[in-house]
Amino acid sequence: MSTAAVLLTMGLTCALSGGWVALNVRGSAASLERWADSNAELRMHARGELGPAQRRLSARLYRLAGTVIALCGCVFVLGGLLEAA
Repeated sequence: MSTAAVLLTMGLTCALSGGWVALNVRGSAASLERWADSNAELRMHARGELGPAQRRLSARLYRLAGTVIALCGCVFVLGGLLEAA
């Protein structure tokens, strides 16, 4: 498999998935926040702690991470296009 195909595949995957979260399509960043909160609560309950879980990541931080991943995916796509030419 050529390097261009690998870069294009990874770049498009990163750009689409990162863009999906960065733009909060269908509430993806909010659902990631809820998922992390429920996992933190389950971990606390497994340890025997019954208090409220501490929030570590907010939807805004997930959107920021999605933006960074989408931009890196765009760089991979450009690299793949340059490699293919």
